[in-house]
Amino acid sequence: MHVLLQVPANRIGYNVLDLGQLKILQEVITLSVFVPFAVLYMGQPLKMDYIYAGLCLMGAVYFIFRA
Repeated sequence: MHVLLQVPANRIGYNVLDLGQLKILQEVITLSVFVPFAVLYMGQPLKMDYIYAGLCLMGAVYFIFRA
């Protein structure tokens, strides 16, 4: 099951997406798993910095994937 969540940074994934797109995708997946884990399981407070970082990543996704 965890294989489905991995970034397709192999020959197949690299044929579909370029290196920059794969890296941004990796960061989005990592933070979308880590932030809820840190807040819900580890009891860390949700800081505005997490929100700002998420907004920056949304901007990065927009710019890296636009045509």
